[in-house]
Amino acid sequence: MSSQNPVPAESASAQSTPSQGAPAQSPPNPNAATTPPAKNSRGMLLRVLVIVVVLGIIGWALWYFLEGRWYEGTDDAYVNGNVVQITPQIAGTVVSIGADDGDRVRSGEVLVQFDPSDADVALAEAKANLANTVRKVRGLYSSVNGAQADVAARKVAVDKARADYNRRRDLAKSGAISAEELSHASDALTTAESGLITSQQQFETSKVLVDDTVVASHPDVQASAAKLRAAFLDDVRTTLVAPVDGYVAKRSVQVGQRVQPGAPLMAVVPLHGVWIDANFKETQLAKMRLGQPVEIDSDVYGGSVKYKGKVESLGVGTGSAFSLLPAQNATGNWIKIVQRIPVRVVFTDPQQLDQHPLRLGMSLKVDVNLHDQSGPTLAQQSPTQPAFSTDIYKQQLAKADVAIAQIIHDNMAGQK
Repeated sequence: MSSQNPVPAESASAQSTPSQGAPAQSPPNPNAATTPPAKNSRGMLLRVLVIVVVLGIIGWALWYFLEGRWYEGTDDAYVNGNVVQITPQIAGTVVSIGADDGDRVRSGEVLVQFDPSDADVALAEAKANLANTVRKVRGLYSSVNGAQADVAARKVAVDKARADYNRRRDLAKSGAISAEELSHASDALTTAESGLITSQQQFETSKVLVDDTVVASHPDVQASAAKLRAAFLDDVRTTLVAPVDGYVAKRSVQVGQRVQPGAPLMAVVPLHGVWIDANFKETQLAKMRLGQPVEIDSDVYGGSVKYKGKVESLGVGTGSAFSLLPAQNATGNWIKIVQRIPVRVVFTDPQQLDQHPLRLGMSLKVDVNLHDQSGPTLAQQSPTQPAFSTDIYKQQLAKADVAIAQIIHDNMAGQK
């Protein structure tokens, strides 16, 4: 019919297309074009990672064979040092304390003061006893001189009695005197000879007491001087002084406390003389030698401070060997454990300890440079000087000798 609208040709063509059996086109996939580049990037990352790992292994191997194998290190290392105990040598009552924990003290400074009353009394008595002994010994020398003069007088008396006897004996032969008078002369001679013998014995006895001596070297004077030294030292020891320079630690003494000899009152720690006890595994000691340089890091300062040191000694035994209950490795339940050997490291630059002080017990990390292996593993010579000493007590005895000499001089009254 003519009234119907004609259908456009494009529409009819479009509508007829499905009916012809041609396959329909699917919409485009947006990931189809990007899939190959993603696979390539992952492969590239894996190759780069493998190259980095290989280069890292090569670099580590080069570092180890060229440098790393020449070092041995451990973090099982701690600061150690001398702890000088302050202990009394006499009993006493504390009346003063001169320093507290953390205080810096120098050798000879007063740390603890005892009540000196008893010691002062004993010292005064010892001085009087020495003076009295000196005077008695002087009397012995005078007795020798008197005994010698008496012997001389007895010899004169014997000579006179002998001359009288001889004269009377000649007279008796001629009958000028009686036999009784001759007998009296003989008795007088015998008495004079007996007196001479007694006088000579007394002289020898007195001489033996002072023979080959002067007053100062006489045994009685020396004995009294020794008692005075003891009393003098007891009096000096009522004052406890610092034997070395250092810092006070572990103070336990209190004012008014009655202490006995040997009781620990406090300690003085010379921090300038500290060292390091580094505990290395026994497998690390094959190339370690005395004198090798050491680099030290402290936990308190971190890596910003590098201390310089050297190996001073290698331990002569493991820690377990010197323990209170050493391991019984001969038992059936033995288990092998790698042991550690203490290695002592000393600081080579004391100024570093002034700038960055360390305390006892602090943790450290040490690295020993093993390049120089010319040194020994054990000390080859005996020490030529004390490891640690003080002369503060020698001065006390010197003052006692001065006091003794003065007392002897004062009681000699111009004699030698």
